[in-house]
Amino acid sequence: MRTAERFEKILAWFEVNMPVAESELVYSNPYELLVAVMLSAQCTDKRVNMVTPALFKAYPTAETLAKATSDEVFEYVKSVSYPRSKAEHLVAMAQRLVEVYGGQVPDNIEDLQTLQGVGRKTANVVCAVIWQQPTMAVDTHIFRVSERLGLTTNSKNPLQTEKQLVKYIPETVIPKAHHWLLLHGRYVCQARKPKCEQCGLREYCRYYKK
Repeated sequence: MRTAERFEKILAWFEVNMPVAESELVYSNPYELLVAVMLSAQCTDKRVNMVTPALFKAYPTAETLAKATSDEVFEYVKSVSYPRSKAEHLVAMAQRLVEVYGGQVPDNIEDLQTLQGVGRKTANVVCAVIWQQPTMAVDTHIFRVSERLGLTTNSKNPLQTEKQLVKYIPETVIPKAHHWLLLHGRYVCQARKPKCEQCGLREYCRYYKK
């Protein structure tokens, strides 16, 4: 099967079987999403959603977070992974957001990546979710699912996977496709014990055919 045809068929399956695909992080504005995505690094969305209500109540804006100390923020995020460094990154991020961008979250990957603790993946998520831009954030789920389904072949790193995916996925579909692949990896195509019998994409799957 040609690569383009494989992409077409897999995307069509998701469109029918997962018409609604959205971030599971709870947020109400770009600032809250940015904070939540930063906290979600190597941490579950479920855990982040347990932490953010109190955090956002204490620091509802970039301006209020910028005035906090990392020790103060740590008390709100100590149950997530790497809380000390994340607390430091959040405060530094907010300070630059206020000083350089007037407290407004930038709408492009380049400016977002100038913020402390914001890498390419986080920037891609924010741009795709908030502004529906054709950016593909690749996490461990998307990296794994793409390889198993043959959307990528022997990809060495997330950037290689990202470039292959955006090459074949229509721009208007990319933000949704990010969630399709991520949620499929989170709940069906899991790393250690994939639920192959529940999966409607078995006919395309290299892992299943082994």
